[in-house]
Amino acid sequence: MLKTIAAFDRIGEENAFAVLARANALIAQGRDVINLGIGQPDFRTPDHIVEAAIKALRDGHHGYTAANGIVPLREAVAADLHKRYKVEVSPDEVMIMPGGKPTMFMAILMFGEPGVEIMYPDPGFPIYRSMIEFTGATPVPVPVREKNGFAFSAEETLSLITQKTRLLILNSPANPTGGVTPKSEVDRLVAGLEKFPDLAIMSDEIYDQMVYDGESHVCLLSYPSIRDRLILLNGWSKTYAMTGWRLGYAVWPGKLYDYARKLAVNLHSCVNASAQYAGLAALTGPQDEVHRMVAEFDKRRKIVVEGLNKLPGVSCAVPKGAFYAFPNVSKTGWKAKPLASSLLEEAGVAIIGGPDFGILGEGYVRLSYANSTENILKALDRMGEFLKELAHLTRLILRSRRSEATAASRRMRRPVPQIL
Repeated sequence: MLKTIAAFDRIGEENAFAVLARANALIAQGRDVINLGIGQPDFRTPDHIVEAAIKALRDGHHGYTAANGIVPLREAVAADLHKRYKVEVSPDEVMIMPGGKPTMFMAILMFGEPGVEIMYPDPGFPIYRSMIEFTGATPVPVPVREKNGFAFSAEETLSLITQKTRLLILNSPANPTGGVTPKSEVDRLVAGLEKFPDLAIMSDEIYDQMVYDGESHVCLLSYPSIRDRLILLNGWSKTYAMTGWRLGYAVWPGKLYDYARKLAVNLHSCVNASAQYAGLAALTGPQDEVHRMVAEFDKRRKIVVEGLNKLPGVSCAVPKGAFYAFPNVSKTGWKAKPLASSLLEEAGVAIIGGPDFGILGEGYVRLSYANSTENILKALDRMGEFLKELAHLTRLILRSRRSEATAASRRMRRPVPQIL
């Protein structure tokens, strides 16, 4: 029998893809399913970006590129970061990646090994913990709490750092909660991190252009005191509706850059050439479609929050970023994952149970509003009907149990338990 390395027994996955597969299987059976599970914009990639990729292919860009990406694209990333955040980034610090996950993989692989600790958000993107456990490092969850608007607490985060901590992973705007950490809290965290000069930071800012209600994204590149140990993760997938293009980028501190380049050579050689030219067109071309998409997400966000707060046993904090809502379902009487599963199988609505994003995800589910308003309203109606029927059945069961208990108490001359 084949033997595998023990580390592979520790590796997890992203359950949103399992839910997507199940939803597609039900659709193939003729079921009507609305998918609010997958974090993927429902918009087409803007036409000028698609045309740039086609032109690149016609112009003969069919071969390998440098492992760290074509120079014009790295220059465009640096210019874009300067334009939006007034930060100085050298193109030689920028590495073009096939999506966002390879940056997570590389950063966690660099710092993770048995005997060390890596901190990550909980609830948070599931690949963080999966990769930490794969390396043998100890995952240390940083609580992200509803009472704080799903922003991290600088004080609590700093209190969890030990002599074993090698890497701190941050994510704002956040998946799965839609939380945005305010600048005042980021300021406090960075000031505290100055006491831990050997601690590396990976900031996942893939949703940086999706913020609402007058919030401003705080880019960690803006803090000089941590620049020499900061890894920035970003990309095109969410902002430009380019999930399938597999195109992302990272900004690495100088002493880590060549390690990342060597990993790229060993892992994927380089990023698809035509996709890189598409990314160049995205950054240097018109941004109208980006603004239109974000404005539409904002409208849907308000519809989702209002609708969720009308459902029996459900309450939903207002997300400030990304395109996710993370409603509290603890008062429905259901555990989160069984509720999500039942909503898919019985009501035809695909969502993700909160525990798939961490221990603190229990009592919550994640909905993506990267779907049409029409589908969102349908999904909310289906969820409402399901929960109302559930509440009605629960009342009937409790009434029946209470009636039986009352009869028993008369026979035994004992009071009826208050839980019935």
